[in-house]
Amino acid sequence: MITKIYDYFIKLSATFFFLGYSPIAPGTVGTIGAVFLFLLVMFVPQIYYLIFVSIFTAFSIFVSNKCLTFYDNKDPGEVVIDEVCGFLFTMIFIPFSWINIIMGFILFRIFDIIKPYPIKKIENLKGGYGIVLDDVLAGLYANLIMQIFIIIN
Repeated sequence: MITKIYDYFIKLSATFFFLGYSPIAPGTVGTIGAVFLFLLVMFVPQIYYLIFVSIFTAFSIFVSNKCLTFYDNKDPGEVVIDEVCGFLFTMIFIPFSWINIIMGFILFRIFDIIKPYPIKKIENLKGGYGIVLDDVLAGLYANLIMQIFIIIN
């Protein structure tokens, strides 16, 4: 019984409340879920946001690693907690506006899909590290572009 509850919790977390089971573009749907999480935590002081993102990243790596026993793939499409984590990195130190959220969403998805160097290489790390850290780096790339955009505007 406890094992079933634990397994359910891992799947619930890894798929970000089952958004990863979307039949169309589960990574994009997971990132939409990330927007809602971001809206819940965006107004906390930045230090608390950074602490939250750090803890969420560690949790994401743990859960992503554990869920590998459920799915027959080294980076299962159902696992979208990594997209959530990546989007949260995208929005670090980005002032709130709907334009910034939309721009962050689009930039993150682009970097997550095209995987420029060294994102593709990081994806090859073992277990949960490979699943999550490539999205973290995609989020950092998107964040850098957004920071530049904010400075020049």
